[in-house]
Amino acid sequence: MKKLTLVLFALIVSASLFADNFKGSIVKNGNQVPQFEITTLDGAKFNVADFKGKVVLINFFATWCGPCMKELPQVKKYIWKEFKDKDFAMISIGRGHKAEELRKWNKRRKFPFPIAADPKREVYDKFATQYIPRTFILDKNGKIVFQEVGFDQEKLKHMIKAVKDNL
Repeated sequence: MKKLTLVLFALIVSASLFADNFKGSIVKNGNQVPQFEITTLDGAKFNVADFKGKVVLINFFATWCGPCMKELPQVKKYIWKEFKDKDFAMISIGRGHKAEELRKWNKRRKFPFPIAADPKREVYDKFATQYIPRTFILDKNGKIVFQEVGFDQEKLKHMIKAVKDNL
């Protein structure tokens, strides 16, 4: 009986150590989203508190980041186009970029979803200390229900599922 208890205890401890273990993350799944307001490239204010009642995807990227440049077209194709007309909102935030730099960059890329600059990492620093791409999905109450670091097709599938499950 002692051995079984010890094994169960070890499993619980190891599971809790690795649950939501996202490199560089400050927030955890289940937390309320840190409050922030940021100005999009088209001059609109994006205040995360204004999107209660919607599922929200928050993506942090950089134009020099290879995985970010692979992720954004996939997010556009499989998430933005599918959910933009539902109870869904999205913001993609250029970590360490100025607005003018992102305007020039997006003139070529033509991403239709809201993009904002975070030149001093003021918003990013509320979520993480390092690593991009980084994506968070909020439920309709503003609770973080999903987060991911890096990008590959399997992670994209999980993102899509998290949005669908919370709509």
